[in-house]
Amino acid sequence: MFNLSFLKNTFSAGRRKLIVSSALISVMSVTTLPLVEASESDLKVLHTRSYTDIQSLDPAFYTVVAEENVMGAIYNKLIYYTAGDNWEWELQAAKSIEQIDATHIAFELRPGIMFSDGFGEMTAEDVKFSYERFIDPKLGSPVASDWGTLDHVEVTGKYTGVIVLKEAFQPLWNITLPYAAGNILSKKAVESVGGKFGAKPPAISGPFRIKDWKPKQMVILERNPLWKGKEPAYDEIYIHQIDDEKTAEIAFEAGDIDFTRISLSSLQNYRDMPPKNSKLSENPSLFYVWVGINQENSKLEDPRVRKAIQLSIDVPSILAAAYFDAAEAATGIIAPGLTGHREKSLYAPEADYAQAKQLLNEAGYGSGIDLSLDILNKSTFVTAAQIMQATMATVGIRLKINLHESGSFWALGSESSGDRWKGVELVMNRFSMTPDPYYASQWFVEKQVGIWNWERFRDQKFDQLHQQALSESNESNRSAMYQEMQDIMEESGSYRFITHESTPIIYRDSVTPALRPDGTPLYREFQ
Repeated sequence: MFNLSFLKNTFSAGRRKLIVSSALISVMSVTTLPLVEASESDLKVLHTRSYTDIQSLDPAFYTVVAEENVMGAIYNKLIYYTAGDNWEWELQAAKSIEQIDATHIAFELRPGIMFSDGFGEMTAEDVKFSYERFIDPKLGSPVASDWGTLDHVEVTGKYTGVIVLKEAFQPLWNITLPYAAGNILSKKAVESVGGKFGAKPPAISGPFRIKDWKPKQMVILERNPLWKGKEPAYDEIYIHQIDDEKTAEIAFEAGDIDFTRISLSSLQNYRDMPPKNSKLSENPSLFYVWVGINQENSKLEDPRVRKAIQLSIDVPSILAAAYFDAAEAATGIIAPGLTGHREKSLYAPEADYAQAKQLLNEAGYGSGIDLSLDILNKSTFVTAAQIMQATMATVGIRLKINLHESGSFWALGSESSGDRWKGVELVMNRFSMTPDPYYASQWFVEKQVGIWNWERFRDQKFDQLHQQALSESNESNRSAMYQEMQDIMEESGSYRFITHESTPIIYRDSVTPALRPDGTPLYREFQ
């Protein structure tokens, strides 16, 4: 994964160190060459697609991965994800980075990384400012938790510093430093606009800068003339906002875009008859889909009823009808390839109707039970719900399907919406995550009851393991903790895990995309 002629990556217990040689450093020079204007016909242009528009390019206020896709091209981080099939990272703005002990991480920046608009060279003061602003209560960053237990950043030289944590925080290496929260801003630039900004950054430092932003239409990136690192392959990148995947497929086949995610319903057709001069990539997804069961609802307090529901949901039928057999059954909330993934769930994905019927009889529902299922009004969920309605009727569960638009749905289980949560029985839900298991487990601790924990699941052991795993440096031990946590969730009877979906992508054969393992584009590395 790493270019071994330039990089050396060594890991040992409680210690990480990555050093870049002078051969790579030499490509960074503060000397600025005149920008040669190319004619429009000479430009190398990439047309890609995003499912949503950007709202903020301030790392402390990002909301969706589409914003990090842009930020990753216009900013720099100490480390960043490598393209490929495995979740790994390599150096970016850092010349070296080393975990000294559980709570101290030393770094040294590469010299010569320049901010645009006259804001000068990147220094350790910029790193300190960029990271500490997340935990500044006056700023009120909604994603401050990405920095976990950060206490402060100590500046020890122009290019050197130490990240100091209050206590160990293992997710820092997987989702903080290499993702949106790790982007380094110019202190002077941000302070010049009052300390925060929206979709128009006051300065950038990456290989691209924003040429134009047409809200709800596209973001256009162009080469940054101050960039002296690895030269990007494209002069401009057009990121078109196309919400619907079917519409994106039409645009691809018409030649209007070069790279897009496609719908699962179209995947088999593209496998059988791919468009001319195209290639297909199938990638695992970090999304997780499950049916949640509100254990504080009066009908569902008996664990035998909840387990009957679990066993009456036939996951293979859902995958065949709603996901076109293009996605695998989930074993929990943690996707394959990540620390804590379970190879098998406690209950097989196939329904066990006989056992479900027996449990209902024991709970006093021999004549059946009427339940409701709340879902987003999306075709995939509607199909899945209809399959559940048909199969669960086999054991006497009469399912009513409640369709919701986005605003109504996402308020269902929140106590901020009053007592609506009390009427919630079953919910089909879909969350996204980043490549660290903590990002999934954090939504199911007791303090999330009435916020995102709609099952109102409470378990002291689960909460203890969640906290302990944050600081556990041994990956094997940490993985075992998360696997046990998913066992606890499933044993509660409040969860039936469905799928992690998948991310099929189609692109021109003239393009060599650089993708994270989940198919997310790393635009600066496209060839």
